[in-house]
Amino acid sequence: MNKINFGCGLSTVADWTNYDASPTMRLQRLPLIGRLAKSFIKPTFPDLVRYGDIAKGLPEVESSVDRVYCSHILEHLSLEDCRFALAEVHRILKPGAIFRGVLPDLEADARAYLANSSADACSAFMKFTCLGQLARPRGLIGHLRAALGNSQHLWMWDYKGLASELQSAGFIDIRRAEYGDSTYAEFAVVEDPGRWYGCLGFECRKP
Repeated sequence: MNKINFGCGLSTVADWTNYDASPTMRLQRLPLIGRLAKSFIKPTFPDLVRYGDIAKGLPEVESSVDRVYCSHILEHLSLEDCRFALAEVHRILKPGAIFRGVLPDLEADARAYLANSSADACSAFMKFTCLGQLARPRGLIGHLRAALGNSQHLWMWDYKGLASELQSAGFIDIRRAEYGDSTYAEFAVVEDPGRWYGCLGFECRKP
């Protein structure tokens, strides 16, 4: 069974193909300076991680994949790139195959913000959602850290908005998902409960 975990970061699973497009990972894989980069630039990416950018297309044959999973990556994509990513997942999945994932829940975060009567409610919201920036990068080191970190959230989603995008990309049987509720056992080994708590999970399939 061909199973893809894209935007995996440091979370890899041995019997899944784990893709990430982190600039840090690419630097660490360079043949001459990679070892030096691992010493000075953290985190160190596991050997199981392969380079693959969902916003540019994964090196997978059309209709060849049985399961696709992503955790906390769609919010790091621009709207245009997210739409491309959903179309790319649809392209590589076999008919009837499953796409499942989790990401921050904008609606839940907004409700928490509105319920917070403290003076720093706005700042807390901006920090928690990674929509704000505490300080503008300064100097070469600052810009390098910003470029390699790739931590900003570029486009946030609630369930109804994401479901609409999934439908537009061609998916069916779209539903809101919770940790561990999939009837497809393969997802049990790739899901991290800590990344699902208070977040927006989804599951759908290609017709």
